[in-house]
Amino acid sequence: MHVESGTPQSATPQPAARLARAAVRRGTPPDLLCDCALFLDIDGTLIDLAPTPEHVLVDDDIARLLPALGRLLGGAVALITGRTIRDADALFPGLGFPVAGQHGLERRSADGVLHAHGEGPPGYNWLHGELKALCERHDGLWLEAKGATLGLHYRLAPGLASYVHRTVRAMVSTLGAAGAEWKLQPGKSIIEIKPAGRDKGAAILDYMSEPPFAGRLPVFVGDDRTDEFGFTAITVLGGWAVKVGPGKTHANYRLRDVAAVRRWLTALLLRCTVGIEHAR
Repeated sequence: MHVESGTPQSATPQPAARLARAAVRRGTPPDLLCDCALFLDIDGTLIDLAPTPEHVLVDDDIARLLPALGRLLGGAVALITGRTIRDADALFPGLGFPVAGQHGLERRSADGVLHAHGEGPPGYNWLHGELKALCERHDGLWLEAKGATLGLHYRLAPGLASYVHRTVRAMVSTLGAAGAEWKLQPGKSIIEIKPAGRDKGAAILDYMSEPPFAGRLPVFVGDDRTDEFGFTAITVLGGWAVKVGPGKTHANYRLRDVAAVRRWLTALLLRCTVGIEHAR
């Protein structure tokens, strides 16, 4: 894929407020614009889910698509993920995009500055030990320790879903009684335990106050319950919130699957490439 950088003269931005008002709730999103600030979840949005996070496949198409979008949008593209920044960088080596990791608990801004939001309230070591013991007792459970957050995966043991949720809720309740503020964040075959006070929506709001995102039309694409915080923030800002796949959502648009997301993103590049050629 060869795409020249810069905004073509033929792609005239439209006022963000008018476009947001014209939204058809949960319909297919309009064509992306060159004045967007684009925020993208990773797993289940840009790449298909896998049994465990380390088994996801980053193919050549998405590896080429992301930097091309970054050039076209003047760097106003950020990854908003439950993964750590380190994991995101490992998936896309050399990309160097702004990334909000661990649901906003860590955030790298466009100027490369890392913003950390603490290591979490007391009780982490106890919680880690209890969850590790739980995994040892039940085949198919897998614990992901991300630093400030913990993720308990049960994709390989779906029959344990209700038991996992009940058990983890009881653990967090115990911590709460001891004065430690932890928050549960259910996702697709995972329940994450994180310090209260930060989420994907907060990370997006931070980005929208900084260059090169400020003043642009915010667009966030995500697939999971953890992305609903981002959808809410985007809606408040008058932007486009795009849900990938089925399920209840606060998003005002929807795309069917990862393939549909990629086609939608690629369409912007194709339109702008044609515009550049016509301008010549």
